[in-house]
Amino acid sequence: MSISSEQRKKIILERLRLEGQVKVSDLSLRCAVSEETVRRDLLQLEEAGQAKRVYGGAILEKRTSYEPPYLLRQQVRAKEKALIGSRAAALIASGDTIAIDVGTTTLELAKAIAEVERLTVLTNSIAVAYHLMESLNEGRFSGQIIVIGGQLNPEQQSLSGTLGEQMMAQFRVDKALVSVGGLSMKRGISDYDLNETLVSRRMMEAAAQTIVLADDSKFDKEAFVEIAPIRSVNAIVSNSPPPKDWTAVLKSHHIQWIEARGNS
Repeated sequence: MSISSEQRKKIILERLRLEGQVKVSDLSLRCAVSEETVRRDLLQLEEAGQAKRVYGGAILEKRTSYEPPYLLRQQVRAKEKALIGSRAAALIASGDTIAIDVGTTTLELAKAIAEVERLTVLTNSIAVAYHLMESLNEGRFSGQIIVIGGQLNPEQQSLSGTLGEQMMAQFRVDKALVSVGGLSMKRGISDYDLNETLVSRRMMEAAAQTIVLADDSKFDKEAFVEIAPIRSVNAIVSNSPPPKDWTAVLKSHHIQWIEARGNS
């Protein structure tokens, strides 16, 4: 069944709000129309100031401070997030002390943690804490979970604010595993919620190593609040190789790029 132009534009805008970018090829398959038809839709959205065309697709015309609710975000790019989470979990060793912030990709990391002993996890994510508790009860790993407290955000299933920052400042950890809303070589890593971002910063300051988890929809995207400059990152785990024009910056800052593959 064919989809009208207005219906296609609605789908395109929904994907842009959720992911920040769309690809012509993906939209062509999703809407069962030619790529040329999709390009015409993108042109009309650009003329209306709702999107900006780029090579192979489009991005949001304006930055946004809005982040979709946590449960809705879990449904977006679920396969990629699961791959990234599994690969990041392989970087955790027995005896480690780690901090995990709020995010649907870090939730996949939490689900994948297994077969390590004496692990200590600090987190301000209610969802992460819950899944780690289940894993502990099932004997998938051994250790302890410390929940960083603060003000509850039910929509994002997070705890944050001044209390959380103060609590996190008491600790020193081996690794901080951070989920982001945007990843840019110019602006660094960024996210949407101010209070959550401040706790993520504290986690990075407390860590000997910072590992960023980001799927390719976050590339060259700048979210509302900067977490840290790119030089503060030690490793990036993604489902995709880095853009070619990032290579020099990654090398100059000694940032390891770890690509999560289906057989990893």
